[in-house]
Amino acid sequence: MTGEERLRLAKRPDLEAIAAWVRPDASILDLGCGDGLLLKHLRETRNVRGYGIEIEDDKVIASVANGVNVIQGNLEGGLAGFDSGSFDYVILSLTLQAVRHTEEILREMLRVGREAIVTFPNFGHWRHRWQVIRGRMPVSDELPYQWFDTPNVHLCTIRDFESFCATHGVRILERLVLDAGRPVTVLPNLRGSLAVFRFERAG
Repeated sequence: MTGEERLRLAKRPDLEAIAAWVRPDASILDLGCGDGLLLKHLRETRNVRGYGIEIEDDKVIASVANGVNVIQGNLEGGLAGFDSGSFDYVILSLTLQAVRHTEEILREMLRVGREAIVTFPNFGHWRHRWQVIRGRMPVSDELPYQWFDTPNVHLCTIRDFESFCATHGVRILERLVLDAGRPVTVLPNLRGSLAVFRFERAG
């Protein structure tokens, strides 16, 4: 891995959290894999095998350059091309808030994977709340877009996601809440800017 890639990983503490949870030699499906940085990192540190799915041409090309098996496709079309239980983990990092059919994507993740991992910006973070109180849509490191050019359509808080899991037959296995790359354990829904969850189907 190049020095530039290590620097980019350092700026994405959620990816390091994911790597810590993934078992060696596991099979992975990375949804919205971008340039394949996470899969490349997991291959080098956990000896994983798997695929990425990405829609943007330049990112598909970058994934291939990184030695990642990538399929060009739109997540909104579902994962019908994959059999149930095909992967040990299905990962969706910093993309959950940008998909339109959230329930369907999460359901498909748990059909195709034995476990799923998602990371998302916590809309309940105090800085976001403060900006809303001041009458503005939040802009932060985790939510870097203006209201008029944002790809995000379903922002949520940590409590929102946990409530969703409780009502949709999803068992949370692990949760890590971060702010500025550091774990947050006290008042996480208020003080945490980034959430990482590992979960499976209940029952």
